[in-house]
Amino acid sequence: MGGAAWGPASRGRDQPDMPPSLLRVGRAWGRAGPRWTAGPRRRSSSSTFDVVVVGGGIVGLASARELILRHPSLKFSVLEKEQELACHQSGHNSGVVHSGIYYTPGSLKAKLCVQGAKLCYEYCDRKGIPYKQCGKLIVAVEQKEIPRLKALYERGLQNNVRDLKLIGAKEIQAKEPFCRGVMAIDSPYTGIVNYRQVALSFAEDFQEVGGTVLTDFEVTHMEMAKESPSESEEGIKYPVVIRNSKGQEIRCQHIVTCAGLYSDRLSEISGCSREPRIVPFRGDYLVLKPEKCYMVKGNIYPVPDPRFPFLGFHFTPRMDGSVWLGPNAVLAFKREGYKLYDFSARDFIDAVTYSGLWNLVCRNLSYGMSEMYRACFLSAQVKQLQKFIPEVTISDVLRGPAGVRAQALNREGNLVDDFVFDGGTGDIGSRVLHVRNAPSPAATSSLAIAKMIADEVEQRFGL
Repeated sequence: MGGAAWGPASRGRDQPDMPPSLLRVGRAWGRAGPRWTAGPRRRSSSSTFDVVVVGGGIVGLASARELILRHPSLKFSVLEKEQELACHQSGHNSGVVHSGIYYTPGSLKAKLCVQGAKLCYEYCDRKGIPYKQCGKLIVAVEQKEIPRLKALYERGLQNNVRDLKLIGAKEIQAKEPFCRGVMAIDSPYTGIVNYRQVALSFAEDFQEVGGTVLTDFEVTHMEMAKESPSESEEGIKYPVVIRNSKGQEIRCQHIVTCAGLYSDRLSEISGCSREPRIVPFRGDYLVLKPEKCYMVKGNIYPVPDPRFPFLGFHFTPRMDGSVWLGPNAVLAFKREGYKLYDFSARDFIDAVTYSGLWNLVCRNLSYGMSEMYRACFLSAQVKQLQKFIPEVTISDVLRGPAGVRAQALNREGNLVDDFVFDGGTGDIGSRVLHVRNAPSPAATSSLAIAKMIADEVEQRFGL
């Protein structure tokens, strides 16, 4: 995945008083050892912060950025377990800037997506981050799909999606000469961008106004300090201890978790409820061979079937000129397992012993079996693509990258479709805000989500 260079490191300042293994770096982020980065305008006193954001993906970074811009006098830190930021869902997604068509009118997903797309484009314009408004067609290939397509169009209008219109077969071919369909929703406001580049730009903004980013810091414990030195004002002011897998610790007043695939486990660590649970689904993509990319100009999506939980195979152009095809949706045997044979015993047992997964499987057994079949046989995936572009053949495609979706499920097996935020009770729980579910289109919505999270942090913690 593409990335972005980091902004200038601080100069002429003393190193923060941290364990020797925590290092401050400049523009480039290497791969050896943990990373400590501090903003150039404020010195951090020791390893204490007013608010710590756990999770260095696009939502966590956008939220940290929004908080420090609102409260520049406070000390903020972002903790990330990997050695680099935005490595997982933020760096393994389709790159689509969604316009907000699909989501239930009045839902947070609908509101935040429409707001977030506008904010995303404006931010990219300010920062010079390249994007393309290549548009999207949601294509009905059979007459029986037209009622669902029209209902989806009405939903998009209710959500105030910009510039939507219904078009017929001739207009479809005018926009996508190789695509066949009887009717389509044309969404010219839909675009594509490199979200990892956007996320790293958020991190740069955060650091430039004094925020601290600490990578290679996997949070394993959150607890109230058992004792404070009698003469230590910091021990009283920063009563929450966050410890990592290496035994290193920092202190803070409040915590915001934006942990994606690990949101349920971090909630459990803090003493809060583990429900809803995260069940990982891997999405495998195909890619068009470079000499065949001329067949696709913009995003081409199927009409979603409300009986099934995912959107189905689609054509997605990328900023680098490639075209991704897919994805499928199969249970991942590892929360960050991007390869077919990646396996974690803990993640696998967590998933298959959860009643919510089995309830979901029983309701969608035929769909799930079809997805598994297509995951194994390339010809089955190509057959889905040929419904839209008949000229695509098995010799035109290659197996491509994969992503893992953090799907929140309740015990009844219902997909938790909207954003979920909660805290807990007791000393720790009252000092934590958990972003429990930030589903697609979280990347598109990240700046809008950040505003909502910052509002909630201010209200809960009295910043």
